[in-house]
Amino acid sequence: MFYTTDSNRHGLAHDPFKAIVSPRPIGWIGSKGRDASINLAPYSFFNAVADRPKLVMFSSAGRKHSQRNAAETGVFTCNFVSRDLAEKMNLSSAALPYGESEFGFAGLTPKQAELVDAPYVSEAFAVLECRVTEIIEPKTLSGAPSENVIVFGEVIGIRIDEAIVRDGRLDMSIARPVARMGYMDYSEGSDVFEMLRPRVEG
Repeated sequence: MFYTTDSNRHGLAHDPFKAIVSPRPIGWIGSKGRDASINLAPYSFFNAVADRPKLVMFSSAGRKHSQRNAAETGVFTCNFVSRDLAEKMNLSSAALPYGESEFGFAGLTPKQAELVDAPYVSEAFAVLECRVTEIIEPKTLSGAPSENVIVFGEVIGIRIDEAIVRDGRLDMSIARPVARMGYMDYSEGSDVFEMLRPRVEG
């Protein structure tokens, strides 16, 4: 089958786009507003985009609470979503009024980050502390702004629970990272296999 996205006539019961672009890591973003209220929200449009320097991004349709807070304070945290926290991560996606903490709603413990003025999930196996580098609204082919807002941040501090470290590496069989698939589906990334890059002589 083939279809063009301007018509989006795929003939399926549900749009397959996000199911094709999967699995996607979950950006579990902790932030604080100018009014000192704290926020926690999961974003399925999230990823690391560079290693030197270490850059991450998260995106949503419209300027949500996380984008507002990141713009106001210039900082945020990314919290690792493990299988044991998946249900609480999902609870934190509730559309609460601005200023009402998703940490409390989901039964999670907020802690103050070391280097940035933002909360992180105390129960998370790993946390990235980030400073905002830019916030953009990407354009469409016509040049008009899309309805999306993308926040980029540079990672300036990393917290890791040593419980997931084995032989100098993060052991995914212990960490059991959760990823977003299409629709309302999720996957767990504990089934890991290794492949070395090919070496070309000459």
